[in-house]
Amino acid sequence: MKTPRPDGLRFIAPSLFFICFLYVLASISELRFDSLLKFGRCALANINMPSAQLYNSSNTSHSSPNITSLALNSSSNDEIRVLFGILTLPGQYQRRHFLRLIYGTQTPVGAKVDVKFVMCNLTKEEQEVLVALEIMRYDDIIILDCEENMNKGKTYTYFSSLPEMFNNTNGVYPPYHYVMKADDDAYFRLQNLVDSLKPLPREDLYYGYVIPCSSMEPFGHYMSGMGYLISWDIVEWIRESDIPKSHLEGPEDKTFGDWIKNGHRAKNRFHAKWSMYNFPEPPTKCTHELWPHTIAVHLLKNQEKWIRTLKYFNVTDNLKPSKLYHIP
Repeated sequence: MKTPRPDGLRFIAPSLFFICFLYVLASISELRFDSLLKFGRCALANINMPSAQLYNSSNTSHSSPNITSLALNSSSNDEIRVLFGILTLPGQYQRRHFLRLIYGTQTPVGAKVDVKFVMCNLTKEEQEVLVALEIMRYDDIIILDCEENMNKGKTYTYFSSLPEMFNNTNGVYPPYHYVMKADDDAYFRLQNLVDSLKPLPREDLYYGYVIPCSSMEPFGHYMSGMGYLISWDIVEWIRESDIPKSHLEGPEDKTFGDWIKNGHRAKNRFHAKWSMYNFPEPPTKCTHELWPHTIAVHLLKNQEKWIRTLKYFNVTDNLKPSKLYHIP
């Protein structure tokens, strides 16, 4: 047997190296092709996804008949801005401090919720001092140019004053996507409220608890005064239109519904039944038992009802342990 010549060995070694290089290159190309193929399949799957699937079906238990169209027309998923106005009286100092605890300990995700207390002109010296101190400490009070009232135009003054107060204040338009009018005897769970707003449009919207209590038709009636919410474009319409100005007196929630009806506004409506309801006692057609999916509980007329409601929703569960206190 002949011994291989050195020239042959020099040829075989580079050949083996070149073959190995080609094998590695082919493997890498195959991996890239598979990745591109998978990416293409995902893209096609997203393109072919039915639009209706964008709506979270967990909300269907308290959605209006046109909720699918609302979801399809919804805006982008950036942070929602909500002005949450609680109508109150200047002298209700303790009630405001209590509500600051209720809402100050809630930090909803996906939204900026500004809670403000709304009252008419101050009429007493003590109010001028104490309310001024509240403003200095909390900066959460709106004082309207009106005489204090419930059903003689305060709600109109509230909504119609907002564009001048907030438009162009920081260069963002609209300053708020939604504006809420709420009673001070209602407890709102802000995260649930925000979650219910996410699939909804941000224009021409009217949201709340439809009256009468037995109704599930948001287009035939009006929303309860416990708390209803509108989009910013309707706020601006209230300021500019003669329809609200000509009809100021009467039950404020019904009067507001008349404005919307006569002005042909709010083609997008959403009723939050039965996630909004009156406190279970006394039982009526507007009440049911407290339940986890609650957005708002109304008619909390005394401390006992507030405590029962807050205990049910375990609002103090996030209390941090400390050597400074012991709460069983």
